[in-house]
Amino acid sequence: MNGRLIVIAIGGNSLIEDPKKVTVDAQYRAAEKTAHHIATIIENGDRVVIVHGNGPQVGYILLRSEYARKILHAVPLDSCVADTQGAIGYQLQKALDNEFMQRGLPNRAVTVVTQVEVSADDPSFSDPTKPIGSFMTEEDALDHQRTFGWAVKEDAGRGWRRVVPSPKPVSIIELDTIRFLSESGAAVIAAGGGGIPVIRDEEGALWGKEAVIDKDLAAAILAKSLNADAFIISTAVEKVCLDFNKPTQRAIDSMTVEEARKYSEDGQFAPGSMLPKIQALVDFVESTGKLGMVTDPEHIPDALKGLSGTRITR
Repeated sequence: MNGRLIVIAIGGNSLIEDPKKVTVDAQYRAAEKTAHHIATIIENGDRVVIVHGNGPQVGYILLRSEYARKILHAVPLDSCVADTQGAIGYQLQKALDNEFMQRGLPNRAVTVVTQVEVSADDPSFSDPTKPIGSFMTEEDALDHQRTFGWAVKEDAGRGWRRVVPSPKPVSIIELDTIRFLSESGAAVIAAGGGGIPVIRDEEGALWGKEAVIDKDLAAAILAKSLNADAFIISTAVEKVCLDFNKPTQRAIDSMTVEEARKYSEDGQFAPGSMLPKIQALVDFVESTGKLGMVTDPEHIPDALKGLSGTRITR
């Protein structure tokens, strides 16, 4: 197959346009909009591998499990990630296939349930800090700690939440399959939610872990491993802004790896928001010399033409 290979990471929140409307149908309608813009770059001759977030969706599964705990078994976190890979992958796959049909394109989309290897010695396993699920009172949180062995922490004065490890991704288990499907012309949806975290035992067997992997870091590993021509992180803003939410706020069209690091050190990017995206892009650009970009779904086609978004270069 000719054409550039573009890895695109989209947030789980991109499927939720209105926090008061989170039905499956509402999420699909949001997926349709993202699929429309991605189909445009495929129509222009590029190949894509899509990585999606799943934070809100995993939270919904955990909440259902919580309500049903007296009559049904709990759902392990690695299974939650697998569940969302299937459900969100189905939504994106259906939306893309419908777009291809409407445009008269021969392309098809496919979802790969993806395991991502992490190190059993990753320090996050001994110090979990990633909050997931709903807020609880201190009493409920401590009860869950005793009953289920959860690690719980108070979250910035808003209540108590479960916290889990967030280990760094090491490798993509299904990499060869993803590469084969992409080279065959499929639009591949893979490593959803950062991938299902697994470790290898002494005999080389894989075992799931109760953890979550940052999807942007996993997408960067995937982009590097596939030798992608560009890595795009699609988020809620068209361009990265300096002095965000201040009177001096300004959007930037491009920055070098060195500039991105300095902005990060200066606290320009929020740790739970833009910072991990910039870190993932810096890792990709520095390692490959290829192009990294941040933009929103609507401007993905223009960003690839250099007409929108924020570019990160060496």
